[in-house]
Amino acid sequence: QVQLVESGGSVVQAGGSLRLSCAASGRTFRNYDMGWFRQAPGKEREFVAAINWGGVTTGYIDSVKGRFTISRDNAKNTVYLQMNSLKPEDTAVYHCAASFSTSQPMTLRFTTKGPEYWGQGTQVTVSS
Repeated sequence: QVQLVESGGSVVQAGGSLRLSCAASGRTFRNYDMGWFRQAPGKEREFVAAINWGGVTTGYIDSVKGRFTISRDNAKNTVYLQMNSLKPEDTAVYHCAASFSTSQPMTLRFTTKGPEYWGQGTQVTVSS
C-alpha cells in the first residue's frame, strides 16, 4: 500500500501561484512514477502532469504546459506541483496519484491503465 496526502490547496486570484505537495508513505517511493489529476465540478477527472521515478522525465496536458511544473524529492517522499499564471478554469480538486514504474510509457500508463494509488485531494479555487 502507498498512502498519499495532498496539501497546499487554497483560494487564489487569477494570475497567482500555488504549490501543491503530496507526501507519500508505505512502499518504496522511488519505485513509483507520480502524477497529478484534477476534477472540476460536473466534469470527469483529468490527467494533469506526471514525473518518472527518477525525476528526469515529465509529461503535461497541453492546457498547463509552460504554467505548471511537477517535481519530486525522493529523500522526502514528496511530489510537488508548482502552478503559475493560474486561470479560473484551473479550479478543481487536485489529486496525487502513484503508478508502479514499468517499461510502459509513463503518461500512457497514467491515462489508460490508471494509477494504483490515489490521494484524497486538495481544493484549488481560482477567482476571476
